[in-house]
Amino acid sequence: MADLANGRVLVVEDDEELRSILVAYLRRAGFSVEAVADGFAALEAATLSPPDVVLLDRMIPGVDGVEICRRLRTTSNAPILLLTAMGQPHERIDGLEAGADDYVVKPVAPREIVLRVIRLLQRTAHQGAGESPITLGRFRLTPAMRVIQSDGVDLELTVREFELFAFLLRHPDRVHSREEIAGGAWGWEAGDTSAVAVNIRRLRLKVEPDASRPVVIRSVWGHGYLLDSEGTR
Repeated sequence: MADLANGRVLVVEDDEELRSILVAYLRRAGFSVEAVADGFAALEAATLSPPDVVLLDRMIPGVDGVEICRRLRTTSNAPILLLTAMGQPHERIDGLEAGADDYVVKPVAPREIVLRVIRLLQRTAHQGAGESPITLGRFRLTPAMRVIQSDGVDLELTVREFELFAFLLRHPDRVHSREEIAGGAWGWEAGDTSAVAVNIRRLRLKVEPDASRPVVIRSVWGHGYLLDSEGTR
């Protein structure tokens, strides 16, 4: 992971004016920026020069943003910030389920985009520094390395998935509401907590023996979720 002074950002946006504005603001903030206008160019750019953060328009020519998320997640855990003109919850959830870490609904404020990119990089680079490893059943969290292992094998987690699972591992056998998880794991003070449910579903596919019958991350209907220490054994 590059530091904030020279982090690499891939901007994928077909609106030329908006793309130019975002590039200018990000470069002014000290980032190295590559910008492309369609999905095929985005996948090629991400392969040739892997970015630290991807700023991705949902509706772009060629391969759309949701499909790009899916493909990038097969090879990269770099944070993906999705730009969407679609305000309906199920449309935003599509992007989160495909692997996006966060989203912004258009029209966007360039300064907000820069701050969100910085925040994603800061959380990726610094969270857990100096914290001792935590072992719970077959899972081991090493915060300083941002690694969670299951039976000694590294789990392939996105930034949001890592932060969510790390939060639950730090606070097992306790029911957490969506709001508590969003605040404790991601630092959200407000917003659409549907991202919690989306990331829980994705996590279960990676940590449960049978995701259709979860025993590690259990739902407590009407209240939230808990990490069951018995289920981690």
